[in-house]
Amino acid sequence: MPDFKLPFKLYIDASGDELGAGLHQVQIINDKPVEGPICFISRQIKPTEARYGSSQMECLFLVWALEKLNYFLEGCVFEVITDCEAVKSLLNMKTPKGHMLRWQIASQEYRGNMTIAHKDGNIHNNSDGHYQIILMILLMFQKKLHHRSQ
Repeated sequence: MPDFKLPFKLYIDASGDELGAGLHQVQIINDKPVEGPICFISRQIKPTEARYGSSQMECLFLVWALEKLNYFLEGCVFEVITDCEAVKSLLNMKTPKGHMLRWQIASQEYRGNMTIAHKDGNIHNNSDGHYQIILMILLMFQKKLHHRSQ
């Protein structure tokens, strides 16, 4: 169960044609700090998004994750952890244009409570390691549901 008085950690990663995120929280269990997952989200990249570069993809994904996890994040302190340095600059761009401007505006409501940390891909295990497995399972389940509904 999340504790809304404690900060959250939002791990994000855009990889290939998929987007995956995990919301975590460090809680005290048996007098020890333990980081555990609260929830995971994922989706496939849309055809129009496939032409974005990796930096744009990660910025798009941050905004998408903020919208999807608004219930948990609104009014709470949280840290976004990404393997893309450009995401940190999204909030501070002086003259963003086009979709970067829209994404900057969409992320403004979180600005006072959100920090963004860059971790190199090789130590960004929460996304690239665990999430790839979880992402594959979620996407397979999503595809099965889609095929059943047709």
